[in-house]
Amino acid sequence: MKKWLLVFAVLLSFGASAQEGCYEVTATNLENIAYPFPVDRIHLVIQGEQLQMAFMDVQPRKPNGRTVLLLHGKNFCGAYWEQTVRDLLKEGYRVVIPDQIGFGKSSKPHRIQYSFQLLALNTKAILDRLHIGKAIVVGHSMGGMLAARFALMFPELVEQLVLENPLGLEDWKRVVSYQTVDDWYASELKQTYESLKQYQMDFYYNHEWKPEYDRWIEIPAGWTRNADYPRIAWNSALLYDMIFTQPVCYEWEQIQAPTLLIIGQKDRTALGKGRASRSVQESLGNYPRLGRETAKRIKHCRLKEIDDAGHAPHLSDYRQFRKALLGFLED
Repeated sequence: MKKWLLVFAVLLSFGASAQEGCYEVTATNLENIAYPFPVDRIHLVIQGEQLQMAFMDVQPRKPNGRTVLLLHGKNFCGAYWEQTVRDLLKEGYRVVIPDQIGFGKSSKPHRIQYSFQLLALNTKAILDRLHIGKAIVVGHSMGGMLAARFALMFPELVEQLVLENPLGLEDWKRVVSYQTVDDWYASELKQTYESLKQYQMDFYYNHEWKPEYDRWIEIPAGWTRNADYPRIAWNSALLYDMIFTQPVCYEWEQIQAPTLLIIGQKDRTALGKGRASRSVQESLGNYPRLGRETAKRIKHCRLKEIDDAGHAPHLSDYRQFRKALLGFLED
């Protein structure tokens, strides 16, 4: 009898694992995750903590003399730019891909006050280390907010600016009740494979999941099994507070660099949407409208709308993303 109970328990466990996906515990700084290109690090002392910031610096075989800086979004790391990097290399671009502090292979601080200004300074430290004085800056989602802040802080370094479905196109805190860091933290501690996948499917992939997306859900899902997950979740909560409280939508007119705004038209992302009134919820995260309004406010801006893409066109509709990006860079 005990034997059959054991067999049943194993089968039940296997069924649960199959439902959740086959993923392992993710190491705190992705020590067990292979990146597509060699990883280097810079040492930073921030608010009393000794931290390491990871980045990839990839050189083309036939350089064209230009550098592209790729900035990742909130729920990803630099590795998800792999296809973009490979195509940029073919065109002769040097490509630099950081993992921001709190993300990917970079340190997860025990205590830190995040700001986009801080992330921009950290990113500039990498360019300084590499002696890069000019770059094309490409940012997705949260990375789009960072790219905009970087361009505002260091206009002399930005040759061209590309914003792919950037967050911060509207000021959520004006219409959504404030959620404390402790509230964000409690929500992050409840994350599961299913909840993480559902969120990505709803907002990033227009309700359609493909096998190639699995690798990008297995990393955050694996973190929930890590003994350090409370620290990882705390960093995530701090970062959500940064995104919610530091919009860039009031400063578009000050951007000087020629800009490409790529907008997946199915995107309806808005932090805290569920805490707004029902009438307000319907107006939040309307990326088709927000993209057109933002493009009018940036002095030298080209808008590319991708009809069937959600929040991450470079993952879900790469062909159109690539065409828009390379076409802009070659102008």
